[in-house]
Amino acid sequence: MATIHLQRSANIPSIIRRLMDPLSEILSLLKPQSHISSGFDAGGDWSLHFAIHDDVMKCYAVISGGCWLMVDETDVPVRLEAGDCFVLPSGRPFRLTSDLTLQSMDSKSAFPPAVPGGVVTINGGGGLLLVGSRFAISGRNAGMLLRMLPPVVHLHCKMDQAALRWSVERMREEMRNAQPGGHLIAQHLAHMMLVQALRLHLAEQKSTDVGWFAALADRQIGAAIAAIHAEPARRWNLLDLAGQVGMSRSVFAHRFKEKLGETPMDYVTRWRMLLAAQRLENSDDPISSIAPDLGYESESAFSTAFKRVMGQPPRVFRSGLNAPLEQVRPEFQRPAAE
Repeated sequence: MATIHLQRSANIPSIIRRLMDPLSEILSLLKPQSHISSGFDAGGDWSLHFAIHDDVMKCYAVISGGCWLMVDETDVPVRLEAGDCFVLPSGRPFRLTSDLTLQSMDSKSAFPPAVPGGVVTINGGGGLLLVGSRFAISGRNAGMLLRMLPPVVHLHCKMDQAALRWSVERMREEMRNAQPGGHLIAQHLAHMMLVQALRLHLAEQKSTDVGWFAALADRQIGAAIAAIHAEPARRWNLLDLAGQVGMSRSVFAHRFKEKLGETPMDYVTRWRMLLAAQRLENSDDPISSIAPDLGYESESAFSTAFKRVMGQPPRVFRSGLNAPLEQVRPEFQRPAAE
């Protein structure tokens, strides 16, 4: 099982931390594992509803034909054509259909148990061919991280998407012509597709867009986010962050909140707590070590901040006897606005 695993801890040397961009860090904390790479070939009239899948991301490319995509809690259906790629980071229910007026059937009734490298055919195929992968997400704070990503990423076919097109074509070839090691190659290609699609989506952000991706794409706000990620233990304040990106304090604070829906200092705290949660879950580091690594001078100050953001004290979180993170305080559950 291939995994995107970029080693990340709050106490690694700052020079190493500076080499990691914020998108890489988010994916590193999510640890997406490609567990199924497969295809879908449909013909005629068809409409399938896919139920919610907690802690799953999906990334697919349209090889030929076209269809409609409708994701729950989004207002506008997305038309997919040959060459398009789409990513569903949130695990929300969605519908794929040849015609939006058709009644949908449950996808489970049409799909047998998934087989790596397999292609499911409906109505003889020939009208649409999709290839891609499902990624299992790990970590108890996965929901919080996924809310930083948009509910759907749709990339239109463009001639400058050479790297993404190459990954898609190679995956199609591996699935069509089984070769030794093909399953592993398909898994790594799926990871490349996922990162390239998110990177292209980042590059397509407009100045009027809002959300984490839009903030990252903004030259000055993105630089502030990168600075926070590079030095989470630094004693950041509003004046420091504004000075890092050459903005006045008031203008910086306004644009940051406009893009992200939270203040810069709330973002600093939330990012520190996500790093803390990762260490509490995946290491035996004592809280007395984690607290100063994230800029807190005492365990009590750190524990207070952790409980305020994550909804429970760090020792309870580490014990595994915690409430679901859906109960995290509402002001720290930032829905993706893209």
